Amino acid sequence: MAIARLHGGPLDGQVLPLEDETEDALVMPYSETQVVYTRKGGLENTGEGDGPTSSDFYYLEAEDDIDPDADRNQ
Repeated sequence: MAIARLHGGPLDGQVLPLEDETEDALVMPYSETQVVYTRKGGLENTGEGDGPTSSDFYYLEAEDDIDPDADRNQ
């Protein structure tokens, strides 16, 4: 199993399992919306003994506006 390293957006710095190493985009739930991250670059660490296979994904968009303080703003 490979891992996805997320950059930018609300999930910046997260590392998630990547079940399908060929995926070019990740759509994930976030609060009451969904966020989209896209792959930039290829797979890294694909040999034996050089760590888990990984790929970098960068924030592209959210379906709706993201308000981190939604509860406080009501």
